[in-house]
Amino acid sequence: MGKPILQLENLTTSFQIGDEYHAAVDGVSFTVYENEIVAVVGESGCGKSALALSIMKLHNQKRTKFDGAIKYKETNIVPLSESHMNKIRGKDLGMIFQEPLTALNPLMTIGKQIEENLDFHTDLTKEQKKERTLELLAQVGIPYPERTYKQYPHELSGGMRQRAMISIAIACSPALVIADEPTTALDVTIQAQILDLLKSIQEKTQMGIILITHDLSVVAEVADRIIVMYAGQVVETGSVKDIFNKPLHPYTRSLLNSIPSATTNKDRLHVIEGIVPSLANMDRKGCRFKERISWIPDYAHEESPQLHEVDKDHWVRCTCYKHFHFQGEEGEEITHDFTQSK
Repeated sequence: MGKPILQLENLTTSFQIGDEYHAAVDGVSFTVYENEIVAVVGESGCGKSALALSIMKLHNQKRTKFDGAIKYKETNIVPLSESHMNKIRGKDLGMIFQEPLTALNPLMTIGKQIEENLDFHTDLTKEQKKERTLELLAQVGIPYPERTYKQYPHELSGGMRQRAMISIAIACSPALVIADEPTTALDVTIQAQILDLLKSIQEKTQMGIILITHDLSVVAEVADRIIVMYAGQVVETGSVKDIFNKPLHPYTRSLLNSIPSATTNKDRLHVIEGIVPSLANMDRKGCRFKERISWIPDYAHEESPQLHEVDKDHWVRCTCYKHFHFQGEEGEEITHDFTQSK
């Protein structure tokens, strides 16, 4: 394992709603190392994107409160000024946004948008910037870099726009890239190509990647570790092998059981009861997943759920995992074959 790039220490990000602050990211701690892909998974509303934007400090600072630490190479960036953060964003920390059509400037060519990052963080000449931009477009698999350099975002397909976004994110060779749902709205073939591209870039550059997604199945072949988030908290974390072959938390098992599989004979997909609670109405005492597994007795849950190390580097929150079973399927073992090639 390489050197640590990013360390989150009990990070809590709270948003102001009315006169009160409510935590969307609640006491999250983990480390990302060089040459590692860490996937953060969970349903919409679980705090994944809030976490990503917290690391980049892109939330509205007037209505956001941070507690804990975000350490980039030992420097806590939480107290840094906006001008100082601007020197870090794009250069040391890159980000691939969820929807490139809205993230890209519709009035600027792709080439100029990549060069804008180089303008801010490098001293390259005009010719050198264009050369670097064409090199980046070729690196992300765009077949005609010279043509794409002059095109506007609306002239590209979804997959090509996402490749252009990746070019911007890696233009200054950052140590860490955060990819927030990079395959959203892309068809399955293009999804696989984008994930393979990120994996290839990571292997060549040794950078770390935080991959945000709601779909566990897309990370099976590319991630090294998985962090499962629910209602702002980490509920389970471990290696890909741990999470897919030995899932323990009821939420992790429910997510996996909701994935279609060619190896099972289920007549219908599993549906997780209920919804993710809203920030303002969330009960922050006890197990936050309790209401969605109502058939599990109260005594199975901790009053103040903590993360427990059940195996080396495999952590699970709350003791309810020891008592969990799917309704009508008590004792059934849930297994998946997504990691057979890893």
